[in-house]
Amino acid sequence: MRIRPKNTVFPLVICCGLALLRVSFLASATLNTPPFFADNQTGSPPITVSAPPNLSLSYPAAIQQWHHLINDAARETGLDRNLIAAVMLQESAGDPDAYSSSGAVGLMQVMPRDGLASGFLCGGQPCFAGRPSMQELWEPDFNIRFGARLLARLIDLHGSLRAGLKAYGPMDMDFAYADRVLEIYESYR
Repeated sequence: MRIRPKNTVFPLVICCGLALLRVSFLASATLNTPPFFADNQTGSPPITVSAPPNLSLSYPAAIQQWHHLINDAARETGLDRNLIAAVMLQESAGDPDAYSSSGAVGLMQVMPRDGLASGFLCGGQPCFAGRPSMQELWEPDFNIRFGARLLARLIDLHGSLRAGLKAYGPMDMDFAYADRVLEIYESYR
């Protein structure tokens, strides 16, 4: 059976149009700011690190076991999955039950609104009042996603990866925390 040319043009146009629509959508999805940054006063997209398609196999098994959650958080925030893994390695070494002496919780060691962290005051108000609860942060998926969104927001707010990492880490470590995470990131990716 021979297909007449006029019957092939329409499907070809539809196919090409759908392909262009997909490319356009993918481009806009990677360039647009995630909803988490809706309150960004500068209007600029978050600063991202060029992300490889997979988590580096050089990370230890304790981190590798969370690769699917790390990948999800990386896609959501635009951060390099190896950067998220570096923070996790530094913060908890992959232990979902990690709990710091200052009250930070879980894999990404996020300060919750309750527990020990509720006693920290900033300008007379609880520093972490807008944060999730400890119960929420004990859930690995929630912890990784929230920690990655927090880190992405801090990088955007402070204008550089190093300054964002400094803000993410313990206040008393200054840039030593950022430099340690960057060292892990460079050596494991």
